[in-house]
Order: sequence, then C-alpha cells, then structure tokens
Amino acid sequence: MGNQLDRITHLNYSELPTGDPSGIEKDELRVGVAYFFSDEEEDLDDRSQPENYKDQSPNKDGHIVLNEIEYSAFCCQECIFSKLRENEDLNMYSMKTLLTMCKPGDVLELVYVANDQPPHWAIYEGKGQIIHLYKGEIRKDSLYEISNGRLGRIVNNWYRYRPLPADLVMQNACGHLGLRTDEICWTNSESFAAWCRFGKREFKAGGEVQTAEQRYFLKIHVSENNVHSLMFHSLEDLIREKRKVDASGKLRVLQEFPIIP
Repeated sequence: MGNQLDRITHLNYSELPTGDPSGIEKDELRVGVAYFFSDEEEDLDDRSQPENYKDQSPNKDGHIVLNEIEYSAFCCQECIFSKLRENEDLNMYSMKTLLTMCKPGDVLELVYVANDQPPHWAIYEGKGQIIHLYKGEIRKDSLYEISNGRLGRIVNNWYRYRPLPADLVMQNACGHLGLRTDEICWTNSESFAAWCRFGKREFKAGGEVQTAEQRYFLKIHVSENNVHSLMFHSLEDLIREKRKVDASGKLRVLQEFPIIP
C-alpha cells in the first residue's frame, strides 16, 4: 500500500489518462484567467437535493457515496493534489459519524446538499469545534451547528505536501482567529485550511511569484474517458477554478485561451 501511495505521489504526465503520448491533450489544454470573486462568502443554509446525490441514506458501513468530479493537479511534473476514487476514500459521513473519526489538526471538507456551492473546508480543533474562514472572518464554530446537517469527510491527504505536526497546524489556525476581510490573505476556506495544515505560502493570495516557467496543471476527470487539462501560473488560481467546477458540477471557465506551443 505504501509503495502505491509513493507511486501516486510522484506520477508524471506520461502516466495520466490521456490520448496524447506527451501526457497533455493539446486540444483540451486551456489557461484559466479572469477571476472576479472570492468564495469566502460561502453559504451554509438549507438547500434542495443535488443531481449528484446518489444515495440518500448511509450504507451498512455508515457512509454515503456521491457521484463527484475527480481531480489531479501537478506543479511541473510533481503531483501536488489527488482526488481520485481509485486512490482515495471519497466516502461522505454524517456529522455524528464524522465526529467519531476526527482528531485535532485534521482538515475537514463539508459538502453541501446543494450543487451550486463549493465545498467548505475547516480545521478540526477538538471537542466538536472547527476553525475556518467563513464570511470574511477566521472564526471558531461548532462543527455540528455550522454543518447544518451536511455531509463531511477528512481530507488530510488530498494535497501531497509534507504536513506540519498537529500542534503547529492548530497554532496556525488559532493564531488567526478573529481576523476579518482586510486582514485575511486567503480567498477561500480551502486555501486557509490547507495553509494551516502545510504552512506553504502558495496557498495565500499573491503568496508566490508568478513566472512563465512556474506552471500548475489541473486535470479534471469528468469521466473515465473525458479528462480536461487546465494550466495556471499560481496554486491560488488553480484552487479557485477547481472550486468553481465543484460548485457548478461541470467544467466552467470564465475565459479560456489555447496554449501556444
């Protein structure tokens, strides 16, 4: 199992599902640009059932399965993110079940019943409390109350960076409690939670110098034979696009241009 994980972590483009021997679909590759919003104003209210809600009740193991778009992301040729069912446990759990699985420093993803909102990410503090970026503020809330009956899972391993020790993760999260919009350098809950977990400046808005050589690639696995590739010059932009796809349930880029060889 460990060898399989190591192999996944160091996949290169030639090993990805693609019709092109180079590993990049030339006709599908696009650059995502022109973002005009921040999803830190994520809504947590009640909404109707989404189209991708496959099972409305837990199976015998207590989890629920959703039909989801899967992703892999690369910086140069290094895999930095993987959300592929063949490699990861993508099962969802009720908050009651999830609370029995969490430990301080875990990264949680709360998935909305509605299909027009991106997932909400948070750091689990312990005793049912989470620290997260919500509506322009770093705040502490009850996981059960803030989830409002939503489904959740632990996503510690989706990003392939080396994690910080749990006490440092909590120090990162707690040290920013109370910050509001003008003081916050993350554009969404995922970037904040991932920064707490890994401490990498790339998760901050404007946290890395963008150069022509620095390229990130997001592969969107719509289905087994339908994989879209997008290119970005920052991890921040890649995350924002991925979250838009999650919210819409389909590939949606505000503006896109083919890459010129």
